[in-house]
Amino acid sequence: MTTIYYTASSLDGFIADPEHSLSWLLTRDVDRAGPMGYDDFIAGVGALAMGASTYQWLLDNLEEEWPYEMPAWVFTHRDFPLASGDVRFTSADVRAVHAEMLQAAAGRTLWLVGGGDLAGQFADAGLLDELWVQYAPVTLAAGAPLLPRRLELRLEELAQNRDFACARYAVVG
Repeated sequence: MTTIYYTASSLDGFIADPEHSLSWLLTRDVDRAGPMGYDDFIAGVGALAMGASTYQWLLDNLEEEWPYEMPAWVFTHRDFPLASGDVRFTSADVRAVHAEMLQAAAGRTLWLVGGGDLAGQFADAGLLDELWVQYAPVTLAAGAPLLPRRLELRLEELAQNRDFACARYAVVG
């Protein structure tokens, strides 16, 4: 089973702008069924994790029901309303939650939705296997960093998906 941080980033390494907006991302042309696209990726996911800011963004911006069928862990110290899906709030160490996620995923991929610091915590614990990044043709100059850690990676795959340069990396250290 693989634990993957699958995300989009600006060319200068930010996953959200200083106002936590993704407007720079949501206006881009991408083929969800294209190379390294979301549709094939999500089809293999058995459980996911996200930080409080990502969960808040989803609550603020969803126009329909909770988008995930699989269990989702939200790492937070804040109180939030419960979304309509299988959402589990935690402030536990990523190692303990990773074990729960493995069991729930039943052999499928674990997806670290965001943010970068949460993915970094999994990396620090030796629990991050891959980083998939869809680079948007924009620079933001500031915001939430892609991965605020030093991490050694090995390039495994490159693709173009319309506006995006897509890269898949294995964590090597």
